[in-house]
Amino acid sequence: MDNLFNRKYIIQGLFIAIALILLGTLFYIQVASDKYFLSAESNVLRKLYTFPARGVILDRNEKVLVQNEPVYDLMVIPNQVKEFDTLALCHIVGIDMKRFKKSLNKATVQSRYQPNIFEKQLSIQVYAALSEQLSRFPGFFVQSRTVRYYPDSAAGHFFGYVKEVSPKDIEESDGYYRPGDYIGKAGVEKQYNDVLRGEKGIINMLYDVHNVPKGSYAEGKFDTLAKSGEKVVSSLDFRIQKLGEELMKNKVGSIVAIEPSTGEILAFVSSPGYDPNLMVGRQQGNNYMDLINQEKNPNRVFTVRPIQGYYSPGSAFKPLDALLGLQDGVIDPNTTFNCPGYYMAGNHRVKCEHVDGNIALRKGLARSCNTYALYVFQKLITQKKYANQRIAYDAWQQKVKKFGLGEKLGVDLPSERTGRLYASDYYNKKYGKSWRYTTVISLGIGQGEMDATPLQMANIMAIIANRGYYVKPHLIKAIGENKVIKKEYARKNYVDVDARHFEPVIDGMQDAVSAPWGTARQSMIDNIIMCGKTGTVQNPRGKNHSVFIGFAPRDNPKIAIAVVVENAGYGSSYAAPIASYITEKYLKDSIAVNKRASVEWMKKQVILPLPPKPKVKLKPLLTDSAKKDSILKSTQKPKTLGTPPVPAKPIQTVKPIQTAKPIQTTK
Repeated sequence: MDNLFNRKYIIQGLFIAIALILLGTLFYIQVASDKYFLSAESNVLRKLYTFPARGVILDRNEKVLVQNEPVYDLMVIPNQVKEFDTLALCHIVGIDMKRFKKSLNKATVQSRYQPNIFEKQLSIQVYAALSEQLSRFPGFFVQSRTVRYYPDSAAGHFFGYVKEVSPKDIEESDGYYRPGDYIGKAGVEKQYNDVLRGEKGIINMLYDVHNVPKGSYAEGKFDTLAKSGEKVVSSLDFRIQKLGEELMKNKVGSIVAIEPSTGEILAFVSSPGYDPNLMVGRQQGNNYMDLINQEKNPNRVFTVRPIQGYYSPGSAFKPLDALLGLQDGVIDPNTTFNCPGYYMAGNHRVKCEHVDGNIALRKGLARSCNTYALYVFQKLITQKKYANQRIAYDAWQQKVKKFGLGEKLGVDLPSERTGRLYASDYYNKKYGKSWRYTTVISLGIGQGEMDATPLQMANIMAIIANRGYYVKPHLIKAIGENKVIKKEYARKNYVDVDARHFEPVIDGMQDAVSAPWGTARQSMIDNIIMCGKTGTVQNPRGKNHSVFIGFAPRDNPKIAIAVVVENAGYGSSYAAPIASYITEKYLKDSIAVNKRASVEWMKKQVILPLPPKPKVKLKPLLTDSAKKDSILKSTQKPKTLGTPPVPAKPIQTVKPIQTAKPIQTTK
């Protein structure tokens, strides 16, 4: 009996203890703690997200390239919207009733109880007018954010742009992004989005019954502050970036300049370009559609040509092949070949632009002699140490790839392309296993199945300037106050060519600019030894492309550069002088007085690809009377609108030699 009596009190005691715990918890939730109050949906308490300013972007000299300016989003909680003067709100915001209904329906679909964007990126003037009358519009309130502003309206391909998040972006963000947020979508804005975006904050804002904010709940005790994005210092020198864009105006092509010792990209010009401010604000979508409109902009404005444009390097490839010849010992600086004005690849003749007679390496490079370059290529592929020429070709291809051709360099931008350089398997499938060096002889002068991006061309010049190594090209110099760039952008990558072999090649490149017989004399700079190489790259759709690659000064080089101007003809005509202006501006901070008129002339030149010919439409059959009218009209003198340009004849592409077709020359 005692045990039963004791159990009774024990059970009663447990029930009393549990009841006290429940009562205490209820008291804590309802009276002592604000935590659960803040998490509940309330008509008077709203969570407002505060958006951080994205990190500013500077050039290498601390010039501000990208900053922020305030805008305001009009938000709505559909469940709290009551009858009001909708026309008054439309008038203030600058929209019509159709837009009003569409925006409200979209917000309602997303959530009736959560804040959604009704109208985004209102100006400070609209915000000021709206704030005075916001209490008239129940369910609506305003939140602030910043948008990008590009003071110089330049370098659009480098910066990229920021755009509203997609459902995929939200899904992949681990809860950070919500509908209406913004994310970097291209260029540096995309590549470094995580450090530029910062961290959002939260304000628990109290509103009265008139929809007027009364301040942060509990004096901000439960709020979190937004954290601005990191400051990013780019490697660009905006002096030459701006000059490069001016020189390439109304032209199609690219300029890439690199500091050889660090791999830092000094200029990153893609033409045609666009004003990055067009990709900001409420007209962003309309502006984007205009820019991709093929009728208005037929030359693919959003193609980032420095890392996506494919060009045969042409004669600009010859210094690289000479280095491989020296390293393999198939030539030395005094090796001489006879140039009768052509090279015989079996029974096929490859033309050279000059009859040079007996010529050695230095003058062969300065004169851009096709015959010399092709003899070097022949010797590399026919070396006896290889079992056959296909194996020798693969060894050659692997050595070329060490210079960055045929592979991504790993620049810190999205969507870099690899270029094109095939292994022997490609030719085995195409020609069988009986092909020889004569089949791919055009590769010896940088043509055939070989394409490089302008960044790869500039990087080859950096390798030669450094006498045998490169640092991965990159566009960001530093992040934040104490953060440094990735280690991969500080490591030297060697190409396995002895440093001693570079001097005779550099001698030839110096003579190409300085010697009376050089092909790149238009790139000379007073009191600076410029080393370079011109190229005239075949283009199957019109006039040849003008190419120049080089570096300066010869000793302790500060800049390596590649310039491609599409449809501009010889490398010496446009690419070489443009490269010299950029180099002189970078090294001297000014351009010589006697060259300034030439610089202004170059800026005004219009060199654009011919538009594609319209499709011919068959004319309807005419009656006899209609034929008479047509004949009368054809005899009338038409109005003259000016002399149309004469279309250039298309130049055939160079294909690997299999049939007896001559290979076009490059200079």
